[in-house]
Amino acid sequence: MTQSLDSALQQADSPLEFVRSPARGADSGHLRLFQDLPDEVTNWREEQAAWADSVGLADLSHHMTDLHVEGPDALDLFANLGINDFASFEPGQAKQFVACSPDGYLIGDGILFHLDDDEFNLVGYGPINWVEYHAETGDYDVDTERDEHGGMRESPPKTFRYQVQGPDALELIKEVVDGDLPEVPFFNFREVSIAGHQINALRHGMLNEPGFEFFGPWEYAEDVRSTIMQAGQDYDIRRIGAKAYPTNVITAAWMSIPLPAIYHDNETVREYREWLDVNSFEGALAIGGSHDSEDITDHYLTPVEAGHERFIDFDHDFIGKEALREEVENNERTRVTLVWDGEDTEDLYGSLFDDDETYRYTELPVADWALTQNDKVLKDGEQVGIACNTRYLYFENRMFSLCSIDTELAEPGTEVTIVWGEPDSKNPRVEHHEQTEITAEVAPAPYFEDKRKTANYNVN
Repeated sequence: MTQSLDSALQQADSPLEFVRSPARGADSGHLRLFQDLPDEVTNWREEQAAWADSVGLADLSHHMTDLHVEGPDALDLFANLGINDFASFEPGQAKQFVACSPDGYLIGDGILFHLDDDEFNLVGYGPINWVEYHAETGDYDVDTERDEHGGMRESPPKTFRYQVQGPDALELIKEVVDGDLPEVPFFNFREVSIAGHQINALRHGMLNEPGFEFFGPWEYAEDVRSTIMQAGQDYDIRRIGAKAYPTNVITAAWMSIPLPAIYHDNETVREYREWLDVNSFEGALAIGGSHDSEDITDHYLTPVEAGHERFIDFDHDFIGKEALREEVENNERTRVTLVWDGEDTEDLYGSLFDDDETYRYTELPVADWALTQNDKVLKDGEQVGIACNTRYLYFENRMFSLCSIDTELAEPGTEVTIVWGEPDSKNPRVEHHEQTEITAEVAPAPYFEDKRKTANYNVN
């Protein structure tokens, strides 16, 4: 360990200055999440549209970290850190694990697989180090093992993960599975065989259509993928590249990679920062966007603001329980989708051809000059929320953002304004520009009808 994150944070002028620093983590492998995937396999427009029109295969093997936890206290570890209900969590089930700080802010979320008795695997970003820290420093009889994402390792991953999603996904999957596709409840997984290999199939869904995520030993990866792709030609299957893949956060209303709530003055998170290396994921992560409050906690989300309230179980003790209970009882903000106005979006791009004003350029389909982006949302000139995860959906011909907004403004159809552009940014990827305002309309989150649990399965 070269330097702790806490030591580096103390050398900065402020927590906000630290997380906005363009130099910090600039060369970190933690920021190269998708380097093992091509940007486009064919083209990102039709790859993205495959989720809506046919079927897409997304390779999740490379861009997330796996934390394997095994031992008699493994379930207790996750229950003490997670807001979720663990009372009936059995092998063969998965859940969206959510952890928060002692003061009720969001640390992060990931997918937790209950592999076997006393054996779990957590996949994601934000809570990985948090869980490993408590496993190492707490009184838990567990062993942990990490498999880093592609930006941090030189060898192949230990596990492949392929998501097969879209309106034609189930028909394709029934064709490629050896034998009958078993009935699998939502967010459960069962063993299946593809290309003669025994692997696991997680019932899942993107664009709110039913589908599966297949995972198993890396040595089976090519056989499984080629079998799916070959059979998928009759379904106009597309492999999803690194540009299209992050856009699925809009369809799932998943606020990906929020700023972890670890940079403020709290004894527990300070001890965690002392344990963390400055070159950790949290040390490399930088934020962007027009939201410029000097109070670093204003850049955090709570689990409620991020849309995780349905996971909260107050019938067990966990870190942040009482603070989160107060948040639920006095909830001021909630999660929505913002649909950008078409003419304002055209003006944004049109400014590139205007000699007078140039607005902040945003890449399509993802605004990706900072992994975490928080933009001001205004109503009648007053800030009423924070927008994040701005994406363009080709099959909708619209830009979207997810948003934590004041509850009284969450009614679909409410008109608000997004402030677009960086405040005096020193990020070398941000050109000199003028801030502008984008009109947006509040819509539900998720934006699309959720058919993942109710769609006719018809497995046999």
